Amino acid sequence: MHAHFGRAGVWMAAAGLLATPLFAHHSFAAEYDATKPVVLKGVVTKVEWMNPHAHFYIDVKDESGKVTCWDLETGSPNALQRAGWGRNSLKSGDEVTVSAFRAKDGSNLANARTIHLADGRSVFAGTSGDGAPVSQK
Repeated sequence: MHAHFGRAGVWMAAAGLLATPLFAHHSFAAEYDATKPVVLKGVVTKVEWMNPHAHFYIDVKDESGKVTCWDLETGSPNALQRAGWGRNSLKSGDEVTVSAFRAKDGSNLANARTIHLADGRSVFAGTSGDGAPVSQK
C-alpha cells in the first residue's frame, strides 16, 4: 500500500507542476511594442543573470538632470552565453547606449536589442520571446 500511495503522490505532484508555470515566460508581442523603439544612454546599476530572461538596469539622465531607472530585458542567460556573453560582460558602473523597444504599458521597461559599450563594442542582447522584430532601423 505504501508503494501505491508513493506512485499516486508522484503523479499528483507531476500534475501540479504541469498545471502551474515555473516561470512567467511571455512573448515579445505580449509585452513590448515593436512600433516604439527607444535609444537609452545611461549607467548600469544592476545586472540580474537569471532565467527565463536576464535583466539589467540603467540610470538615464534627461536634459534637466532628472534620473530615471530603466529595466532592460534581454534573452535568456543561455542564449547570451551562446552569443559570447558572460556573467561579467556587463557590470554596474558601465556606461552604455541601448537600442530597445518600449513596454506597451508605457513603464520604464524595454526589450533590449543592441547594447553599445563605452569602449566601442556593440553586443546583441538576444530576444525575450516570440514576435520580436528581426532588426531595428
